[in-house]
Amino acid sequence: MSGRPRSSKRTRRVDSETTSYASTSGVRNRMQLQRTRDTAPELAVRRILHARGLRYRVDRPPLKGLRRRADIVFGPAKVAVFIDGCFWHGCPEHGRKETQANPNYWSGKMARNRERDADTDAQLAEAGWAVVRVWEHQPPVEVADVIADIVARRLGKPSR
Repeated sequence: MSGRPRSSKRTRRVDSETTSYASTSGVRNRMQLQRTRDTAPELAVRRILHARGLRYRVDRPPLKGLRRRADIVFGPAKVAVFIDGCFWHGCPEHGRKETQANPNYWSGKMARNRERDADTDAQLAEAGWAVVRVWEHQPPVEVADVIADIVARRLGKPSR
C-alpha cells in the first residue's frame, strides 16, 4: 500500500485548524478539499488518450524510490505526464504573482513547488524518461496530440 488514497476525494483534517497557514477556516477547508488526482483537465486528456488506444497508469511514481507522482505514466515508453495547476505551479499566464493573504508563506510555497518540479524533471531525464509538463488550461486535444506523438516516437511506432 502506498499510503495515498485510491480516490480523488479528500477529507478535512481537524487537527490542522491550529497549525494551518490558511487565512480563514473557509480557506483552509477549500484547500483541504483540493483534488490531488482525477482533476477535470487530467480526465479530459486521459479520455482522449484512451480513445486513441493508448494505455497508461494513473497517479504513479515513474521511478522506484521517487517520492513524486506523475499524473499519467507510460511505463514501456518511459513517458511521464504532469498536468500542472496554474495556481499551485505558478503559471506565467494565470498564476498569481503574489497572494493577498499570507504572501510570505505563499510566495515561498510556489517557489518550492517550481524547484521540486525542476528537480523531478531532471531526475526523470537522467533516468531516460521523457517528461511532458503542461498547464491545466491547455486544450486537452492539443495536449493529447503531443503526448501521443512522444509515446509513439519512443516506442518506434508511427504517430497518429
